[in-house]
Amino acid sequence: MRRSVRTITTLAVGAALTAATLTAVAPAPRAAATGACSNSGTGIPLPFDFGSLGFPRGGAAQGPQKPLPHFDNGRTRTVSWVTGPRSHNQTFGRFGISGTDVGVAWDNGRGQTLMAFGDTFGNCLRQDRGWRNNTLLRTTDRNLADGLTLSRTGYAGPMFGAVGFSGIEKTKIPTAGISIGGKQYVNYMSVRAWGPPSRWDTNYSATAVSSDNGRTWFTPQSTIRVNVGVDAALPAGWPSVNHVNPLFQQSAYVEGRGADAGWIYQYGTPNGRFGSAHIARFRPGDILDPSRYQYWTGTRWGGPASNPAPIVRRPVTELSVAFSPVLNKYVMLDSPNGVLMRTASRPQGPWSHARRIAPASLELYAPMMLPSSPALRGTGPELYFNASRWDDYNVALIQTRVR
Repeated sequence: MRRSVRTITTLAVGAALTAATLTAVAPAPRAAATGACSNSGTGIPLPFDFGSLGFPRGGAAQGPQKPLPHFDNGRTRTVSWVTGPRSHNQTFGRFGISGTDVGVAWDNGRGQTLMAFGDTFGNCLRQDRGWRNNTLLRTTDRNLADGLTLSRTGYAGPMFGAVGFSGIEKTKIPTAGISIGGKQYVNYMSVRAWGPPSRWDTNYSATAVSSDNGRTWFTPQSTIRVNVGVDAALPAGWPSVNHVNPLFQQSAYVEGRGADAGWIYQYGTPNGRFGSAHIARFRPGDILDPSRYQYWTGTRWGGPASNPAPIVRRPVTELSVAFSPVLNKYVMLDSPNGVLMRTASRPQGPWSHARRIAPASLELYAPMMLPSSPALRGTGPELYFNASRWDDYNVALIQTRVR
C-alpha cells in the first residue's frame, strides 16, 4: 500500500512540476478548441482590422451571443453585457475577445478592479485564431448602474499558459484573486481534462503572483496543491501533497473584518460543481506557503494535518465571498440552480440557508462579486456581480439589492 501511494505521489508531483514550468509560456493557438463558441450566430462587423493577429481580414465575429435577456423582479436585474461583440465594451474589436467566462474580480489595492477570465475565444468563426487559456481585463468604473466600462484598448494576451493536451493539462482557469502588499495573487486550477457537464479533472491548484499589476505572472512551486488525497513530506519549496488539497481545487478569497481581522480566508471546493465548501485561513505574508494555512474543523482551527469540516454542504459551484458593511455580514454567491446568496457573521459560518436571487431560467453561472459595489463599500444596498451565461458564453453584469 505504501509503495502504491508513493508511486502515485511521485507521478502527480512530476506532472505538476512539468506544468508549472510552463506557467509563463504563452500557449500556441488551438487547432480545434471546443466550447460554447463552437456555435454560430449573428455576424458582428469588426470595428478595425485584426488581420495581423490572425483574425480574418474584413471578417465578422460570429458566435452564440444574443441580446442580454431583460430581467427585473424588483430585487435583481440584468444590467448589460460585460464581454462579447454585443457588449458596449465591444471586446471583440478592442481586445480580440468574442467569447469568455468567469470574470473573477478584485481591487488591486489602488482603486482599480482587475478581472480574470477563463477560456477565451478570439473569433468564434475561426477557433484556430486567437484562443487563450485565460485573460485579464481592468476597469476603474465605479458607477455600475448603467453597465461596467472596461479600461484601455488592445489585444488581451494570456495571463499564463498551459500544456494544451487533454489528459495532461488542457487549460488553466482562474478561480480567485486578491491584492496583498501591492502585489496581485490569483488562484487557478490546472484542468487535466473536461468530463461530462459540470465535471472535470484537475492536476492541481496553485497561486500565481504579479508584481506589475497583472501584466506578467509567476507561479512559485510552493503554492502548487497536487490533487491527490494523500500526505507526503517533501522538501521546502516543493509542491504540496496533502489530504486537504482535493478540497481546494477552486477558491474564493476574503479579508477578515472585526474579530477576524489580520487573516485572509480562502474558501475551497473540489474540481467540478458537486462538492462541499471548506475554509482555510492564513496571515497575509503566508499566502505563498500552504504549510502555514489553518483549516476549520467544525470546532476549531487546525493545521494541515487536521480534517476540515464542510461549511456549506454540496453541491457548491464556482463561488465568490465578500464582506458587506451594509449587512455587517459576509456574503457568499454560487449558482447550482440559479444564483444563490448566503450570509454569515463569521467567515466560517454558520452560513444562512441559501436564498435564490436570480432564477435558473437566466442560465447564469460563476457569480463573481465586484468590489466597487455600493453594498461592499458601505454606501448602498446595490450588489453587482459578473455572471456567465451558458448559451452566450459571455459575461454579464447583474445587480441585486441586499437586505
